[in-house]
Amino acid sequence: MSTFKPRDWGSHAPFIAPGYKSTILRGPSRAPLAIKSGLTEGTGPRFAPAAVRELDFDLTKNGVVNGEPQGERIVVHGRVMDTDGRPQPDILVEIWQANAAGRYVHKVDQHEAPLDPNFRGSGRCFTDANGNYKFYTIKPGAYPWGNHFNAWRPNHIHLSLFGPGFATRLVTQMYFPGDPLLELDPIFLGTEDAAARERLIAKFSIDKTEEGFALGYQFDIVLRGRNGTPMEN
Repeated sequence: MSTFKPRDWGSHAPFIAPGYKSTILRGPSRAPLAIKSGLTEGTGPRFAPAAVRELDFDLTKNGVVNGEPQGERIVVHGRVMDTDGRPQPDILVEIWQANAAGRYVHKVDQHEAPLDPNFRGSGRCFTDANGNYKFYTIKPGAYPWGNHFNAWRPNHIHLSLFGPGFATRLVTQMYFPGDPLLELDPIFLGTEDAAARERLIAKFSIDKTEEGFALGYQFDIVLRGRNGTPMEN
């Protein structure tokens, strides 16, 4: 049996990052209070397989109205592991993202990029017995976000993971290799440890690339420890 390993807070972004302006307003300015949790918070409510529909893992199909979504098709896959590398089965993995033009299906997103009527930009799946997950989707576009002059967010996909209960939820972002916007993005750079930032960048995977259909990207997620994936706290 492995010993408990605390979260390495040095590999996560701080609650308040001056370069990421909205954190100055919403980040806590006082030390958090510890609230004792019981069995309920740690074990429920648990999501059942029925929470995932047949095409929820395939964003190239689950929002289709009339035709296919526009953009570069990709396969995003990986494993969810604990700090000792053991696979974590039955984890609910959710993703959401902008479309190929860099626009979300959300009323707040009103920037001048087209919506895609055949792309809703969200999906979910469970990890299998070996901790594996997989999504088909469209590579998201960059978009302006108003944080500073000429600010653009790199291509990225948001991921949320649920274990046995709501108290176990973790949220992170996956970026793409070779993106020149990474070194200009205060959110990505908010994770100050350079090695930890690298763990936010997916790896191109020729093994998962499907001939004539979609490029593959591997993004493994480690839930805790020195090699843990940086999370949005």
